[in-house]
Amino acid sequence: MSGIEVGERPEKLGIREVAALAGVSHMTVSRVLNGHPGIRPSTRQRVLDVVRELDFKPNSAARALATQRTQRIGVIVDSAVEFGPTSTLRGLELAARSSGYSVTSVAMQDDANLTPEAAVGHLIAEGVDALCVVAPRSSSVTALRSISIDVPVLVVKAAKDPTFLTVSVDQQLGTMLAVDHLVSLGHRDILHLAGPLDWLDARGRERAFHTRIEEWGLKARPIVVGDWTADFGYEYAAGLKGVPDYTAMFVANDEMALGVVHGFHDRGIRVPDDVSVVGFDDLPFSRHFIPPLTTVRQDFHALGTKAMEVLRAALEGREIPQRSKIASELVVRSSTAPPRST
Repeated sequence: MSGIEVGERPEKLGIREVAALAGVSHMTVSRVLNGHPGIRPSTRQRVLDVVRELDFKPNSAARALATQRTQRIGVIVDSAVEFGPTSTLRGLELAARSSGYSVTSVAMQDDANLTPEAAVGHLIAEGVDALCVVAPRSSSVTALRSISIDVPVLVVKAAKDPTFLTVSVDQQLGTMLAVDHLVSLGHRDILHLAGPLDWLDARGRERAFHTRIEEWGLKARPIVVGDWTADFGYEYAAGLKGVPDYTAMFVANDEMALGVVHGFHDRGIRVPDDVSVVGFDDLPFSRHFIPPLTTVRQDFHALGTKAMEVLRAALEGREIPQRSKIASELVVRSSTAPPRST
C-alpha cells in the first residue's frame, strides 16, 4: 500500500497528482485506468492502491487529455426501428458504459437526406475514437469504402472484409439449423420469405438457405422478398388461394412470421397442420404467438458486447480477430410439425 496520510491528500486531485503519489508518469496512470495490458503488475497495483486510497474518479475530460481520446464510440445504424439493430445498439451501449466509454449514434432511416458520408462526418466532428456500423445495407458499406476514415471502423456483418473489422451473429449457422429442423420433421418443399436483399443479414440468410436446400437435394423454388414487416407477411399469406403446395416456410425474421401466421389463420390455413413456419430473431413476444413460434435466437446483447471488445482491442493496440462470430440457436416451439399427409 502507498500509506498516504489523510493530511497528505492533495487539494487538487487529478491524474498528475495520482501519478506523483504513485511515482509513475501520468501516461502510466492513464494506461492503468484504461486497462492497457502492457503494464508491469507491481506498477499497476501501486497505481490502483493510490486511486483507491484517494477515491479518485477520473473525469472524461482529463482522460481525453491524457490519452488523446474522447472515450466515445460513434455508431451508424441503417435502421433503428427494427428489433435486431436496436438490441445490438443497446448491448453495445451497456458494454461501452462498463468500459468507461460513451456512445453517440445516428440512424440513417430517420433522415432520408442523411448519407453515409454525412453520418461519418457528423460522428468524426463529435470526436469519436472509433466507428461501428450496425445492421448495414450493402450500399452503405460500399459508400464507406470510399471515405477516408482515420479511426478504427467495425461493421456488424458476417462476411470477411478486407477493409473493416467485423463481428456478427452466425447467419449461416442459424439458417442451417432452421432448414435442418424442417428436414428432420420430413419437409421436402420449403419456401423462403426473405428480407430486403440490400440488407447484408437478409442476403446472408437467403444465400445460406439456397446452399442448404441444395445440399439436401430439395426442390428449389423462387423466394419471396419481403420488407421485414408483419404487414408484408400478412398480405402475402392472406392473399394466397387455397392451401400452399409447399409444406413449410423459413421466414427471415419473426415480425414477418407473425404476419404470415395471422394471414394463414384468416385464410383458414392451419399452422403447423397445413404449413410449418420458422422465424428468425426470437423476439420477446415470439413465444406468445398462436401457435408459439419456432425460431432462430440471436444474442444481440452478446453481439454488442463483442463489438465493443473488438473496438477496445483496436484502440488499445492489442491483437484482434478480423472476424468474430456469435453462435445462433434454434428454439423449437409449436409452429413446426411433420408435414400433412398427401
